[in-house]
Amino acid sequence: MINNYIEKANFEDTGFHYTLSLINGKYKMIILYCLMEFAPVRFNDMRRYIKTISDKTLSLNLKELEANGLISRKEYPQIPPKVEYTLTPRGESLMVVLDQLCIWGEENRI
Repeated sequence: MINNYIEKANFEDTGFHYTLSLINGKYKMIILYCLMEFAPVRFNDMRRYIKTISDKTLSLNLKELEANGLISRKEYPQIPPKVEYTLTPRGESLMVVLDQLCIWGEENRI
């Protein structure tokens, strides 16, 4: 009976898979945490906070997070250009999950 369930279950249809698809990769969770701690954050400030990220990778990750509705981008019409990023309400709701990952990590660090 269990084998039948496993055969019928499709991992890609789960909420777990969907959530991971939004935050997968090396930097997305770090970017979200950075925005939770320091919002609003400008692009260059974000790059300074995340020292190991390239401009291209940061830009791509920000675009993906924005497309998924987790962050918002506000552009100010001035010279030099100014762009700030913040969490959306949807992104803020995900922080509860990421906080639990941090708590687990602190409690189970070897």
